[in-house]
Amino acid sequence: MLELPLTFLQRPAASTTPKPWLLVLMHGVGSNEQDLFALSPQISERFHVLCLRAPHRMGPGAFAWFDFSIEPGGARSINESQEAASRALVAQAVESAAKQLGIPPERTVVGGFSQGGAMALSMLLTRPELMGAALVWHGRLVPQVLPHAAPADALHGRKLWVSHGTHDDVIPVASAQAICHHFDALPVPVTYREFASAHDIRPSELAATVAWLESLSTIPTAF
Repeated sequence: MLELPLTFLQRPAASTTPKPWLLVLMHGVGSNEQDLFALSPQISERFHVLCLRAPHRMGPGAFAWFDFSIEPGGARSINESQEAASRALVAQAVESAAKQLGIPPERTVVGGFSQGGAMALSMLLTRPELMGAALVWHGRLVPQVLPHAAPADALHGRKLWVSHGTHDDVIPVASAQAICHHFDALPVPVTYREFASAHDIRPSELAATVAWLESLSTIPTAF
């Protein structure tokens, strides 16, 4: 049984998988670990799927990685100490799970939806040594994390999936485009897709993401 610093749900990889992968997923604001875990039947059994619960309780069954507010002009401010603490907990969880499962960083993918996607992106930027790839569904880049980013050279060999809904009225599609623009200057290949959806993961988006995950797990990865 895994022992981690955050509450979680898991679906083990198939016992016949010779070199399993680890996929760590993080939910959005106001949700919990059961949300993305519902997608696990669609994900290849090459992956050990681990869904984490954010540490900050908002209400019954509702959690967040950090508090934020939107100013009248549209600018966002965040609770930076909460974000930093959550990021540290996620790093501990990813590193500990990988060690306990015997899965190396190059076969570890960290992802999430909405605020969970922002967390996954922050993890890639600040702790790239813990993963081979990251995936961001309907997320955004948290600028407060950038001062803590690892040197660009530390990102070599990593890969990034970014997808978003063109009708997303919670996090605009421009936020996803801004992620791609940021990575233009970094040595990370980005797979970017837009879907005619709102702030949710439609079957077509999930299928495309799963295909990308499959492509990772069938090609040898080396840092």
